[in-house]
Amino acid sequence: MGTGWKLYRRALPLAALFFGFTASSWGQLNSTAGSVALTATLGESITLAVTPGTMSFALVAGGTATGSTPISITTTWVLAASRSNLVLDAYFSSASAALSTAGPPVVNIPSSEVLGQMTTGTPTSYTPFTQTGVVGAAGAGLALFTVSLSSSNRAGTRTDSFSLEIDIASQPQLPAAVYTGTVYIQAQAL
Repeated sequence: MGTGWKLYRRALPLAALFFGFTASSWGQLNSTAGSVALTATLGESITLAVTPGTMSFALVAGGTATGSTPISITTTWVLAASRSNLVLDAYFSSASAALSTAGPPVVNIPSSEVLGQMTTGTPTSYTPFTQTGVVGAAGAGLALFTVSLSSSNRAGTRTDSFSLEIDIASQPQLPAAVYTGTVYIQAQAL
């Protein structure tokens, strides 16, 4: 055996040692797995966007006056599976005084003489504010729509046009004055 063989025999363990370290340095080394528990909550919500914020009427003695512009109502909701209906109501704080003068004397226009119409909702023709809804004063409301909830519409949005009239035919002696009032629009999930 020559000198080459002796060198080869000496280099072989060094090569094995070298390649052994190199191979393990090229392999993967994993830690134990850490974990993070995740919780994501989507809360219930109902929002309304109502425009315009004001409406005027040119009252007609013994007649009917239509509001200056329809009210646009955009209702947006995200509701839980336990809810079965979404209801939108319009109402006044008093059935006997939907609109009033500053006085003295104070003169009232009752809610029964204010009529609402939402062709995409429940009152498709002009209907007086005489209902008792889920919100508002007794006998001073008007149900605008009810959405039956299912797995396909627990979250949604809709935009409706709501028109108003004031019919003072039952009060032919109503004095000339400025009558003011506020109609409230509110949604509720049941």
